[in-house]
Amino acid sequence: MSTSANDVRRFSALDEIDHAILTELSADGRIPNNALAERVGVAASTCLTRVRALREAGAIRGFHADIDPAALGLPLQALISVRLAKHARAAVDAFRARSVRLPGVISVFHVAGAEDYVLHVRAASADALRDFVLDHLAVDPAVLHSQTSLIFEQARGLG
Repeated sequence: MSTSANDVRRFSALDEIDHAILTELSADGRIPNNALAERVGVAASTCLTRVRALREAGAIRGFHADIDPAALGLPLQALISVRLAKHARAAVDAFRARSVRLPGVISVFHVAGAEDYVLHVRAASADALRDFVLDHLAVDPAVLHSQTSLIFEQARGLG
């Protein structure tokens, strides 16, 4: 999912308690509701209602486990910068729609600058990464150029 100017306006109505809930959940998505309620200073029932409302509004997009890629048999990670041949909205939207479904793609970023997209991918090996680029990007007529950067280490920031 992406964040747009409409999302920013939509989320501007969130109050201090909503922001506190989101901050706590971003640090620990498995925190029990009663502990979350205590940390943000509201009743457990109020907290549960607010979390449900935040999910329905799209502020909470989901919950997931942060799993070491090596545990999945995909120890190699890379960022692949992609420059598109055409920048018509339909071509840009079509590339994004295709790229999020490619095997091994973790995230797709539409970026400003010389490149149009950055794909965060996982692969089992250097050969598998090369095959990904050759089989999915080099043959895509929408892709003018791609450049792969290997990730040696990843650390999650506090945000």
